[in-house]
Amino acid sequence: MRIAIDAMGGDHAPHAIVEGTLQAARAHADVTLILVGDEEAIKKCIGGERPSNVEIVHTTEVITADDEPVRSVRRKKDASMVVAARMVKEKQADGFVSAGNTGALMAAGLLVVGRIPSIERPALASIWPTFGGKAMLVLDVGANMDAEATHLYQYGLMANAFSKEVLGLSKPRIGLLNVGSEPGKGDKLRKEAFELLQNGPFHFVGNIEAREAMHDKCDVLVADGFTGNNVLKLIEGFGLGLFDKLKDVFMAGPLTKMAALILKPGLRQFKKTFDYSEYGGAPLLGIDGAVIKAHGSSNARAFEMAIEQARRFIAGRVLEQIYNDVQQQ
Repeated sequence: MRIAIDAMGGDHAPHAIVEGTLQAARAHADVTLILVGDEEAIKKCIGGERPSNVEIVHTTEVITADDEPVRSVRRKKDASMVVAARMVKEKQADGFVSAGNTGALMAAGLLVVGRIPSIERPALASIWPTFGGKAMLVLDVGANMDAEATHLYQYGLMANAFSKEVLGLSKPRIGLLNVGSEPGKGDKLRKEAFELLQNGPFHFVGNIEAREAMHDKCDVLVADGFTGNNVLKLIEGFGLGLFDKLKDVFMAGPLTKMAALILKPGLRQFKKTFDYSEYGGAPLLGIDGAVIKAHGSSNARAFEMAIEQARRFIAGRVLEQIYNDVQQQ
C-alpha cells in the first residue's frame, strides 16, 4: 500500500504533517508513505534518520488557502497537492491525504484523479461525534451546493460501503436530514430522495431532524452540500462557544474552581469525545481513489488519524465495493 501525503498543505505544514506521517509510518511498517513537497523543508522536519517506509517526492509549488481552487489546480502543475493527486491517477499511489485548501482538493480529485464511473457527483463526508459516544458519517458537507435526488441516493450507497469497511459497522443506519421525521416531509428534493433511499440496498431509517442528529439516531446522515455545510459550521461554532462558556463558569470563583478540579477528569474525557483529531479526516467519496481531507488546523495526531483513515479505506477495498453497488443499480 502506497499513500501520497501533501506535505505543504495546512495551517501547520510542513512540520505537523511530517510529524504525523512519521508517527503513522512507525505504526504501520507495511505501508509506504510518500511526502510530496519541498524536499529541503521536509528533511529539516524529519531531522534524524528517515524511516525506510517514508519516501520524498520534491515539488516546487504550493496551493495556498487563498488560491482560487480550479485555477490553481490547472496552473500549478508542480504543486504538492496536484502532484499527489496525479500519483493516484497514474497508480503510483493508492490514495492521498491533504490538509490544504478544501476547494482545491475537490478540484484535484475531480480534474486530476477523476470520478468513479456512474457516480454523478462526489460528496465530501465528515465524521461527527454523537452524544451516544458513536461516530456518525455526514455527507455531503460542501462538495456540491446543488444536488438532485439521485445524488443523495448515491451518497447513501457510498456511505454505506465506507461505514462498513472503514468504521466497522455491519449494518449502517442511513438517515436523511429533513425538517420532520415523518415520511412526506420536506421540499421536492427531500421527498424524491426519500423515495429512492427507502428502496435502496441498505438499512434506511427515514428522515432525521437536525435536533436528533447528535443523539445516535443514525450512523450515516445524508444531506445536500449546502445544508450539510451549514449544519457542520453551526455545530463547530456551538461547540467552540460551549467550551469557552464552561471555562468562564468554572473560573468565576473559588467554589466553581474547586468544582472544576473535581470534574476535571470527566470534562477532559468529554472534550476528547468531541475532538476532531480523534476522528481522522473527511473522505471525498465518488473519486476514483482514496482521497482524504484532513482538517486545515490538523496537529500531528489529527494528521496521523487521517492517514489511518486512508489506510482503512484502501485495505477495506471501499472503491471496489462502491463500484459493485453502483453497477447493481
